[in-house]
Amino acid sequence: MTPWNEADPPVLPPAPPGRRLLAVLRLAAIALGTPLLLAAFLIAQALNRAGLPRWQDGVQSLWARMCLSLCGLSLRVEGTRMPHGGALVANHVSWIDIFTILAAGRVTFLAKAEVRGWPGIGPLAAVTGTMFIERRAAAARRQQEEMRARIARGELLCFFPEGTSTDGMRVLPFKSTLFAAFMSEELRAAVWVQPVTLVYDPPAGLPAAIYGWWGEMPFGRHVWDVTTRSRGGQATVIYHPPLRAADFADRKALAAACGRLVAEGMAAHRARHPLPEAV
Repeated sequence: MTPWNEADPPVLPPAPPGRRLLAVLRLAAIALGTPLLLAAFLIAQALNRAGLPRWQDGVQSLWARMCLSLCGLSLRVEGTRMPHGGALVANHVSWIDIFTILAAGRVTFLAKAEVRGWPGIGPLAAVTGTMFIERRAAAARRQQEEMRARIARGELLCFFPEGTSTDGMRVLPFKSTLFAAFMSEELRAAVWVQPVTLVYDPPAGLPAAIYGWWGEMPFGRHVWDVTTRSRGGQATVIYHPPLRAADFADRKALAAACGRLVAEGMAAHRARHPLPEAV
């Protein structure tokens, strides 16, 4: 998949020493808090298997809210998240999307199979329930059955149909590949797909694209830029009315309808909340 790279990285103001120290403290908090909350998550997961309440969702939400706050962002939720199993599809801005979506509520992420082997991220994704998608045709039937079982258990499967991240100022056309699973004979009649718009508003003085991570931007540098400079920003999750897969002729029509709602949600948000001037 070719990364989107049609905008220049933002020009950021110099970070004073106090902000650099703040970034070190924020990163240390994430590094220390993540394994502690992961251990709590695994304990809660084991207790749930023993018949106790599902506390791991609360632990995961706490971790996501902590990380979002340490990225200098507060959370705002608009609309109503559907109460039953199905799929959430959202635009993709950066690695921060993971925190934003999980802070708003429990989901099961769909990720390409290669992510399983990524250092740190792969094992963390695996133990927290991520479903890894293989592109081999031989795996399609098994994966569709697993999706159906997860949805029947009330899980919300979440993925990013743009296929790449952007600067957060636009929504690219949604690719229909993963929508094909929802149009299968086993799933089509039962699956609802809820479009979700993610919007990031920076504080005054920062460029609008500070939270976007795209193209060849180094990951470590972007984490440093966000944790150093972001303070008082807002991440908004907009839930749109869910769409029933059976109401669409094919996967392309369903993907296009979802993409249109997500783009309209971003445009409406920007109209209501004009971006501050960067300095």
